[in-house]
Amino acid sequence: MNELGFRINLKMSHQAAIEKVTAALKTEGFGVLTSIDAQETMKQKLNVDFRPYTILGACNPPLAHQALTANPEIGLLLPCNVIVYQEGEGTVVQIIDPQSMTQFFHDPEIESVAAQARTRLLRVVETLRK
Repeated sequence: MNELGFRINLKMSHQAAIEKVTAALKTEGFGVLTSIDAQETMKQKLNVDFRPYTILGACNPPLAHQALTANPEIGLLLPCNVIVYQEGEGTVVQIIDPQSMTQFFHDPEIESVAAQARTRLLRVVETLRK
């Protein structure tokens, strides 16, 4: 784990990693609301080549509802971002640690939701290790 989240290196293609991450997130009740292809965007907007790099916006609806009900400003930090990018011969996956975001909200209810999300996302990381 680093300061913001969890990192895992996978020995597979970028696309295969996205598929594996998406399936693991689904198992833990997260859907992918957004998918940003940074490589394509960099090419279209800047005409520069960039490595395969995707930002996934993952959401667990019951947890998001709890958090937004507790404090509507938490929406500034949602959804939980997952980045998938090519590095060398493999692919890196990094998942935000929801508890890293609680420093902005000193609220026991938000901290509880973040702890629940963290537990689920750690299980995603464990699934990816298999």
